[in-house]
Amino acid sequence: MPDNVKRAYRAPRRGQQARDTRRRIVNAAHLLFLQHGYAATTLEDIAIDAGVAVQTVYFHFGNKRTVLKEVMDVASVGDDEPVPLLERDWFDEIRREPDPSRALTAWVASSRAIYERVAPLLRVVRDAAGSDAEMAAQWTTNQDQRLTAHRRLADVLADKGGLRSDLSVERASDIIFALLSPEVFVLLTNERGWTPAEWAQWVDASLADTLLQKRRQRARNLDSFPSG
Repeated sequence: MPDNVKRAYRAPRRGQQARDTRRRIVNAAHLLFLQHGYAATTLEDIAIDAGVAVQTVYFHFGNKRTVLKEVMDVASVGDDEPVPLLERDWFDEIRREPDPSRALTAWVASSRAIYERVAPLLRVVRDAAGSDAEMAAQWTTNQDQRLTAHRRLADVLADKGGLRSDLSVERASDIIFALLSPEVFVLLTNERGWTPAEWAQWVDASLADTLLQKRRQRARNLDSFPSG
């Protein structure tokens, strides 16, 4: 069999093996970062728990900062498929949804799913940003990306004629950025004992009342929220 045929046959297998190795490294790092924090976790620890040589971790990621970034990226989207967050099916469905209030509710539901996956890691990332200049820069980049994503939602709501007439897309983006922040999610679910479902109900209603041209009429049971 010609050599080029053998390479074509084996390449997919090698690619899958490399992906499986990266996945083991990311999964091991995820658990170690949660258990011990960023500073106390070493690449050697990650390699041992992943069952690979430390050189393999260096080969795939280069340094610990990149490992943590990959852990956050995978947690954010829920898998390691090379598809950006806003190019996934759920965002296409939001764009196609003609009703602005339903589109908003779908966005909040997706945000809840993301935050339930990444919230345990947020403290790890913040601690890392406090002691590592490059991680601090990455945190700022992540915030900018989050604002960009929420600007996309504001654009979608405006295109559907859903935004209040006295509200600019820029101001709507800021409001979404603030109310849908991971800090508020952590504050209410971790510090105040709200469930993620209660957070989603509250933030959806708050955003609808603040942003939308026609406020939704819905039954609300505020007594179901945790009391102070």
